[in-house]
Amino acid sequence: MLWIPFTLFAAFMQAWRNAFQKQLSQDLGATSVTLARFILAGPLAALYLWGLYRWQPEEALPQFSALFFVYIVGAALCQIIATALMVRLFQLRNYAVGVGLAKSEAIWAAILGVAFFGTLLTPLGWLGVLLGGIAVGLLSGLRRIAGVVSPKTLIVGVASGLTFALTSLWVREASLLLELSFPFSAAWVLLLVIGLQTLLLVGWLGLRDPPSLMGLAKRPKLTALISISSCLGSIGWFSAMSLESVALVKTLGQVEVLFTLLISAYYFKTKLARQDHWGLALIVIAAICVMWA
Repeated sequence: MLWIPFTLFAAFMQAWRNAFQKQLSQDLGATSVTLARFILAGPLAALYLWGLYRWQPEEALPQFSALFFVYIVGAALCQIIATALMVRLFQLRNYAVGVGLAKSEAIWAAILGVAFFGTLLTPLGWLGVLLGGIAVGLLSGLRRIAGVVSPKTLIVGVASGLTFALTSLWVREASLLLELSFPFSAAWVLLLVIGLQTLLLVGWLGLRDPPSLMGLAKRPKLTALISISSCLGSIGWFSAMSLESVALVKTLGQVEVLFTLLISAYYFKTKLARQDHWGLALIVIAAICVMWA
């Protein structure tokens, strides 16, 4: 059951990261905001892995295979694409709607996991995934604006959820391939994925859009907050997914929307609507289902 506290921690940190990214997306493009997620996360991930080996120096070093690096490259590219699509959602619709559409990730993870990755879900697990999807729709306000969401917004949202799901599934497969004790496999995957993402994005922006790099440099505090919250969240996600199936982790992780609403209500003084309370109740029921599953 150790995956549960890791998932809750990851969801909490991701709620804050998304809020910071939303703020930065008002001034910078999607690629720049995506890079902000990774630019300081690499050193933090390296420090985390170093700390683990200081804590347990007898742990063996991993042996990497070609298939492992296929998963690493696939996960790195998919997460870049998924994050850029979600940032684009922030620009097309409001923050909550963007998060809600991107949270189709849990449903995609269940479908793809069962179809292609050998995931086994009990009926209770499937019920949790379904209830979680309905809850996110209520909490993000999709029901209120269903008639005015453009096809473009829906396509970008579904694509974001799909690529996030592929990221998570490949991260889990890479962690399992290393056959290290917990949490070392997840820490190695985290470092390699984030390192590759940082190199790719810095190289791309350096060649195509150098002013965007300068834009991040002019917003050091917000960039640092995004990177730190992202890295801490990724530690939680990667650790949880090395212990439990992605579909269950991501369904429980939908409490991120609950955290988002609570942050809005108590920090930004935003009043919760009636359907928000129904959504919160469904999130709790979905969480109980996947924990029992």
